[in-house]
Amino acid sequence: MSDSGREIEIEVLRYHPERDSEPHFETFRVPFAHDTSVLEGLQYIKDHLDGSLTFRWSCRMAICGSCGKMVNGEPKLSCHTFLRDYYPGKLRVEPLWHFPIVRDLVVDQTDFMEKLEAIKPYIVRDEEKPVSEGVYRQTPAQLARYQQFSQCINCLLCYAACPQYGLNSDFQGPGILALLHRYNSDSRDQGQARRMPIVNAEEGVWSCTLVGYCSEVCPKNVDPAAAVNRNKVNSTMDYFLRFLRPRGASS
Repeated sequence: MSDSGREIEIEVLRYHPERDSEPHFETFRVPFAHDTSVLEGLQYIKDHLDGSLTFRWSCRMAICGSCGKMVNGEPKLSCHTFLRDYYPGKLRVEPLWHFPIVRDLVVDQTDFMEKLEAIKPYIVRDEEKPVSEGVYRQTPAQLARYQQFSQCINCLLCYAACPQYGLNSDFQGPGILALLHRYNSDSRDQGQARRMPIVNAEEGVWSCTLVGYCSEVCPKNVDPAAAVNRNKVNSTMDYFLRFLRPRGASS
């Protein structure tokens, strides 16, 4: 793992609810090479120093989104963050902020998953054309309307960065609102009217205070802050259009 003889101290938050009254930190010395990631540093600890260390990971290629951690107070994908950038200082690794801790670096994602299910994160069709008529075609311009927001990998870094979600977990949050906007902007989708109550609600886009840190930490350049702002425009239009519709007309 190390080709330089260098070691770095990694301070890891530990919490086993069956034995610990509160979280605490433990420090480990980890050898590293130029290309050793924070995730590989945690794997070294688990394999060689303390097999009870618990954390999530899967692909190691910044695709699955499961290895998000707080690294020196910043939300990062640990597989795409390198120990060399913190040497010779000490490195502190914590679970993502604003979520309950299950064990060590693993957080409870139940709140996010329930909100994700509620926005119907898939193409909703009121009417499906027969398969014999072929696929639903899109122009490059139609694709461009939502493509950026479709890159979300549900890593939750934006939630750990969002001060409003930290203060009020009822807030839908940047990731959910970005994905909601992705489907509302898709020319193949017909589910916008079903999602707008979530957008318009007090815990929807109007709870966002426009800090913008969610976009800074996004590893896929999704720019959830931009999606929230566009949803605010859509919410405003939806509000005023109600007064223009004939009485009794459906939305």
